[in-house]
Amino acid sequence: MNAIDFLRKDKFSLAGVVILVFFGCLGLAGPLIAPYDPWYVNRDKEGNPLFLTTPDSTHLLGTDNMGRDILSELLHGARTVLIVGFLTAFIVVFIGANFGLLAGYYGGRIDSILMRITDVVYSIPFTPFIIVLVALLRPSILYVVLALSLLMWRAPARVIRSQVLGLSKRPFIKAAKVSGASDLRIVYLHIAPNIMPLVLLYLATNVAWAITAEAGISFLGLGDPGLVSWGRMLHLCYMVGAIRVAWWWLWPPGICIILVTVAIYLISHAFEEIANPRLRKR
Repeated sequence: MNAIDFLRKDKFSLAGVVILVFFGCLGLAGPLIAPYDPWYVNRDKEGNPLFLTTPDSTHLLGTDNMGRDILSELLHGARTVLIVGFLTAFIVVFIGANFGLLAGYYGGRIDSILMRITDVVYSIPFTPFIIVLVALLRPSILYVVLALSLLMWRAPARVIRSQVLGLSKRPFIKAAKVSGASDLRIVYLHIAPNIMPLVLLYLATNVAWAITAEAGISFLGLGDPGLVSWGRMLHLCYMVGAIRVAWWWLWPPGICIILVTVAIYLISHAFEEIANPRLRKR
């Protein structure tokens, strides 16, 4: 049973797909349908900035402390969050899968070297690493993706390696070696397709992890100041002391982060059953 069949069968996973597609459409079309520029300071008829106004017919989600439209910020932030999530997840899975494939197949010294590199990465604390990276370079969305990618690949690398260790001893791999197939051909044409369910599972979970991590980084003030993101909206709301009074500023980005991450974890349930058939319902 493939992923499409699982999504049709599992209503929760299907609901996750619907939610994710909805936010994906917001990420693509958000800047086009946003009623205002997210950096524009809205003013009343007398020219006074609309500071922390409650939702009304003009500003459906109200304004922030600078008079900027919350709905416009939310729509523009969807693209930033999804770019970080999916780009980071693809890089993480690419690095982790290749480390796991090569370490599990070759074994010996190559396995030891690659796994010791993985151990070193495991020893690096996440938040201090982000702070040092931003201090040495500059706050940028590319550096956020880089920082997340450099640390998150360690888990899939270890798990994929353990799978490859078993697969490399199978008769069809021995038959491929006897027939004269090269090592790279065996790794990427014979072993890699057998770990794709596991790769897809890590791809889904890492998207959710990257989105929440980016929100946390932006909330700490280490995100890209030139881009609007949901985490940055929460950061500004907290910094100006409006987190207890401006619910229309606090709730929308927080709810969106929760919905996207929950949707991705619901989708990953389908991939989890494919990766581990013992979890399938009888």
